[in-house]
Amino acid sequence: MTYNFKEIEAKWQEYWQETRSFEVGIDSQKPKFYLLEMFPYPSGKIHMGHVRNYTIGDVFARFKMMQGFNVLHPMGFDAFGQPAENAAIKNKTDPKIWTFKCIDDMREELKRMGFSYDWEREISTCLPQYYKWNQWIFLKMFEQELVYKKKASVNWCPSCKTTLANEEVIEGGCWRCKNEVVQKDLEQWFIKITDYKESLLGDLDKLGDWPPQVITMQKNWLGKSEGVEIYFPIKNTEKIITVFTTRVDTIFGATYIVLAPEHPLISEVKEQILNIKEVEDYILESKRKRKSQERGAVEGKTGIELKGLKVINPVNEEQIPVWIADYVVMEYGTGAIMAVPAHDQRDFLFAKEHNLPVRIVIQSTDDLKEAYEGDGIQINSAQFDGLANQEAKIKIAQWMEAKGIGKIKTYWRLRDWLISRQRFWGTPIPIIYCHKCGIVPVPDQDLPVELPKKAPFTGKGGSPLGKVDEFVNTVCPRCKGRALRETDTMATFFDSSWYFLRYCSKDSPDTPFKKEEVSYWMPVDQYIGGIEHAVLHLLYSRFFTKFLKDVGLLDFSEPFQRLLTQGMVLKDGKVMSKSLGNIVAPDNIIERYGTDTLRLYILFAGPPEDEIEWNERSLVGARRFLQRVWKLSVLLKEQTTQVGDQTLLHKTHQTIKKVTKDIENFKLNTAIASIMELVNTIYQINSRKSHVNFNEAIKMVVRLVSPFAPHIAEEMWQRLGNAQSILKEEWPAYNPEFIKEEKITYVIQVNGKMRAKVEVLPGITESELKERVYSDEKVKKWVGKKPIKRFIIVPQGLVNLVI
Repeated sequence: MTYNFKEIEAKWQEYWQETRSFEVGIDSQKPKFYLLEMFPYPSGKIHMGHVRNYTIGDVFARFKMMQGFNVLHPMGFDAFGQPAENAAIKNKTDPKIWTFKCIDDMREELKRMGFSYDWEREISTCLPQYYKWNQWIFLKMFEQELVYKKKASVNWCPSCKTTLANEEVIEGGCWRCKNEVVQKDLEQWFIKITDYKESLLGDLDKLGDWPPQVITMQKNWLGKSEGVEIYFPIKNTEKIITVFTTRVDTIFGATYIVLAPEHPLISEVKEQILNIKEVEDYILESKRKRKSQERGAVEGKTGIELKGLKVINPVNEEQIPVWIADYVVMEYGTGAIMAVPAHDQRDFLFAKEHNLPVRIVIQSTDDLKEAYEGDGIQINSAQFDGLANQEAKIKIAQWMEAKGIGKIKTYWRLRDWLISRQRFWGTPIPIIYCHKCGIVPVPDQDLPVELPKKAPFTGKGGSPLGKVDEFVNTVCPRCKGRALRETDTMATFFDSSWYFLRYCSKDSPDTPFKKEEVSYWMPVDQYIGGIEHAVLHLLYSRFFTKFLKDVGLLDFSEPFQRLLTQGMVLKDGKVMSKSLGNIVAPDNIIERYGTDTLRLYILFAGPPEDEIEWNERSLVGARRFLQRVWKLSVLLKEQTTQVGDQTLLHKTHQTIKKVTKDIENFKLNTAIASIMELVNTIYQINSRKSHVNFNEAIKMVVRLVSPFAPHIAEEMWQRLGNAQSILKEEWPAYNPEFIKEEKITYVIQVNGKMRAKVEVLPGITESELKERVYSDEKVKKWVGKKPIKRFIIVPQGLVNLVI
């Protein structure tokens, strides 16, 4: 009986679609389980990263279905974004046409993978019926004064006359025309996410089923720091430099001040800076460099002294120099730091590079090879000498506050969320500008503000929306006079910050979602996606949930109960990408090996959280295993149950226990290994013609393998005489009595005389038994160094050694 994977997989995909196997609704008779993977950007074809992410989720969804849960497992497309607009520019086409072609292709590939999605709930964020509610939520935030507009710096290409995303700036130049990119201040829309900073931080403690790494990353992004704001007067001026530090215990060791290159003070005191041309050149170079790096991640020890400037350290009246350096950023604190090279490693490296003084104020060693950042006793700290630095930290802060030279404060790294994009392919911001009424929100009844059907896509001259007169020109909803629409669109993170709520309501034209259905399904019980979304997407989704609760639309404050961040798929040690030419197309693999083989391989290759290296040779092993599973159905028909040892019964129930526990803990590779071991045991038992519990074991293999390789499992289950889909079967439960294996006692004779006894597990092989017997101390005593001529095993539990 040949394993024809193409026929089998096509048959069962059609069956699941025709029987609507994965469509669900509210069911009070079952516990609910909401499983969600982060939805994809429709780039045209799914890649192995998608395959891994969604196969992991599908295993868990099918597992929970068989455990009796009412499982919501939806899919959609994060369809707005820059690549579609760039494709429209390149191909002179509408981004909508390109996007929907990509969606159609990806949907078919996802169906071909056998994923258990409820396609009736599919969403695409670029459809007006979805982005209408982006606009509605924006306006709710506007009502709550969480939305405001201010000037902010953007990447600007003077040649193309358009804004650029950071990733479009290549070595300081425009990716399209290669000309130099500059910074330009534009009026931008912001969301006041900082109003939610305390709850975003505090509620992280509720997320016990999130990876600790993600919790740490969110805490660091929020960046709550308790410390002291210190005021350093600039010599011979009325100005001061304000510094925030969490290490006020080191203030007596400050030997210079460092400003971020974009610090506004530099322009205010430029007349006093003797080397202003050199400083301005450094600032320009720093801006170019910073745009290609994460904020605060600038490497190196470059910097320039602001010659002619000195500040006064307020605790000891010492005059110290002022520098600018790109390891200091404006986005955190005040954009200025007091440098204490003896007790901060970055300051230490900078000081060594530029021959700046190092003063120890916490007892360490006189010969510093690196900064000492630990605790200790204060020295060189005036009246605070001799105190433990943690005690000194409190007393110095109080003393400075009393003298008016500092203030105890809390700072946050988190900044408000800039959502404006000068692009076409995004949600139009629902704001109208009236010369009489000012900024006017679009009324709810006029939503959605739809994108125009046509717009010029040249990549030049700013936002395409601003060039469409019928879109821009409108009527003020208040005074009915002539007005203009906002031509910016929203950042696509806005779209993905609440999509999980929309899935809960299949049909909701008049509300973003139905509260009754959201209350039933939410929160998401298991969320799966890449670690690259650990901060922004997850943080914004948490913020949206808290906001929507505050306005009465939700009754919970955290959207995702449990989180798994899967690792990437590498080829030749590098992430698969078109630019590197190392892409492996899933459809080619499916055509040659089958979907179940690909699923099994991608799961068996390593723990879900780890990166895995693509290795096509391992696909052969996965296919070989499925062929062995397939042949079990033939063995089943030929065998009958006999009375005999209980080896297979014990092995079967041990496997059920292990696989169940492993799936719950996302140890999917070891779960598959356990099923493989059970299959091996079945074949061993078959070769010995001892078939106790044989039928049960084979049926258990089919049920256990079904979440991993659902097509072959469905086909085998049907061929074994079962009328209903294997999805309708209960997940097998192990019998604790069969987990406890009774040990067998072997009497050991040496030349016919009883000399020892050993206990072993049933099913032990002859080589294992020999090893156990030879290692027994009593046997060693009687055998000594004499050679063993024969090792005789008597089935009734007797071993005779002939020496």
